Amino acid sequence: MSVKLLPDLGDLAEGLGVTGIVGVVLVPVLLPVVAGVGRPVAKAVVKKGILFYEKSKAAIAEVSEVWDDIIAEAKAEVGEERMKSAEPREI
Repeated sequence: MSVKLLPDLGDLAEGLGVTGIVGVVLVPVLLPVVAGVGRPVAKAVVKKGILFYEKSKAAIAEVSEVWDDIIAEAKAEVGEERMKSAEPREI
């Protein structure tokens, strides 16, 4: 019984096919190129995400402030109505 340390190149070529062999050869060549182009694109996407988050945060804070004002006004009106209904009436 013999131990194979490296696969037989004939078996490897049959298993991968021409497309697989071309892929294995081109990936190490194209990977740095794709990484060089991909990094600036990824950084631009992250920057846009940060800007969108900051704008959204400001808009949400403004909406929250308006909502708090509406709730405070409604509570004040309810309190006034309760005070009016609790006043003694003349008969």
